[in-house]
Amino acid sequence: MNEARSGPASRPADNPAAAEEIGVGPHPQPWPDDPRLDPELLRDGDRRNVADRYRYWANAAILADLDTRRHPFHVAIENWNHDMNIGTVVRNANAFAAEEVHIVGRRKWNRRGAMVTDRYQHIRHHPTIDDLVAWAEDEDLPLVGIDNLPGSVPLESVALPLRCVLLLGQEGPGLSDAARAAVGMVCSISQYGSTRSINAGVASGIAMHTWIRQHAEPPSESA
Repeated sequence: MNEARSGPASRPADNPAAAEEIGVGPHPQPWPDDPRLDPELLRDGDRRNVADRYRYWANAAILADLDTRRHPFHVAIENWNHDMNIGTVVRNANAFAAEEVHIVGRRKWNRRGAMVTDRYQHIRHHPTIDDLVAWAEDEDLPLVGIDNLPGSVPLESVALPLRCVLLLGQEGPGLSDAARAAVGMVCSISQYGSTRSINAGVASGIAMHTWIRQHAEPPSESA
């Protein structure tokens, strides 16, 4: 398992000791008798960017635990030109325990921004908007567009469905014409400065947290 060794490589080059403050070192022996724990992490230490409760847990065990308490919303993003924001969308989805991330368009995406959270997040690919729509209809999930379009309603004033798919467009052009036609409503994020838009990664975090504020309880100390 190479993940335990990936943390130190990400530390600032001018401060090699900084990474030693991230995570924990090798676990003292005797090791706990817990099937969720990874022997290599116990032996070498766990420098991953995971919550303390998951220290030394194997990736599969973390994923399985998250699956017991995910929220019933999904997030989708169009990917026609290798959108650089998708990694951030995945990272946000992991932070807010989204059910799944759906990538519409190109299958390949830049994982750098995900900061390895894609290892703990379910990701589904749809070649076209029509494929996403068909899947959502089968799951009885309404599509909610997130974009600053004429006729959109402020996200701050909308009651989001408990079960839904939050759909974001490609960075730059926003929701495609096909996506606009597919969604039941479009929600805008109010802005007060001079810029006309915020990037899709930031917008996804705002949209997901809006859902959290409306439908989720604060996490327990053990979560």
